[in-house]
Amino acid sequence: MNWDRYIKDYQSYLRIERGLSKNTIENYGFDIERLCLFLEQNKIEVSPVKISDETLQQFIYSVAKEVNPRSQARIISGLKSFFNYLIFEDYRNDNPLELIESPKTGRKLPDTLSVEEIDALIAAIDLSSNEGERNRAILETLYGCGLRVSELTTLKISDLYFDEGFIKITGKGNKERFVPIGKLTKKYIEIYKDEVRPNLIIKKGFEDTLFLNRRGNQLTRAMIFTIIKDLAVRVGLHKNISPHTLRHSFATHLLENGADLRSIQLMLGHESITTTEIYVHLDRSFLKEVMHTFHPRK
Repeated sequence: MNWDRYIKDYQSYLRIERGLSKNTIENYGFDIERLCLFLEQNKIEVSPVKISDETLQQFIYSVAKEVNPRSQARIISGLKSFFNYLIFEDYRNDNPLELIESPKTGRKLPDTLSVEEIDALIAAIDLSSNEGERNRAILETLYGCGLRVSELTTLKISDLYFDEGFIKITGKGNKERFVPIGKLTKKYIEIYKDEVRPNLIIKKGFEDTLFLNRRGNQLTRAMIFTIIKDLAVRVGLHKNISPHTLRHSFATHLLENGADLRSIQLMLGHESITTTEIYVHLDRSFLKEVMHTFHPRK
């Protein structure tokens, strides 16, 4: 029933009006396409303007059998956003998901690595190859600056303000921020940039991109995941880690060493301090230490 036009208009709204990233917009689109597939499989012909809450409830029941509560909650949230958009554009008068509650998921704390575990990962890199020097610079940058993997893959040479001690990051919604860079991270980036990268035949359009593959193209997010997973296997690290684990470890270690949440929020590029609180878990020993150090009744 011509859902495509509504989906395309909605995605344009997310990009232009709300300034969301390409990845976020694609994820919203996947949720709606999943609903469309359900309608097709069950031979339900209805437009987004006419679909009822009963039909959507059936869809949610079917989703609940296939995905975990966290994914289910994300799908419900994405669809609620879509129907709110239809109300905003006067296509509908109501949101058929308004009375459908998301499952309670609790707060899932991402895995974090100790400084020793991060050192072990970096020490396991084979530095006899050009890719090894690049991979060391990549891990040092992810952990040293707390970057998202998409921010790392799009980092440009012209974004490096080493004399000032910062790098410029383009984050979600094309929002820019400046992140401090430490001496060690700077050192390994310079080794890669000055000694390895000049030996590559760089493809047109990537002349300013910092981290490249051996063919002179921008690295993919999947490649960064693979590099980190392979290193974890090499050192026998039995944790479910990803590039985001290094970002979370960056924030956690800053907090444990006395940094305030507001500073961490700015470095991570979070719009809301609430998001930072989700990333930065506090163990009880640290909370006790904070109370005994700073409370007047210690």
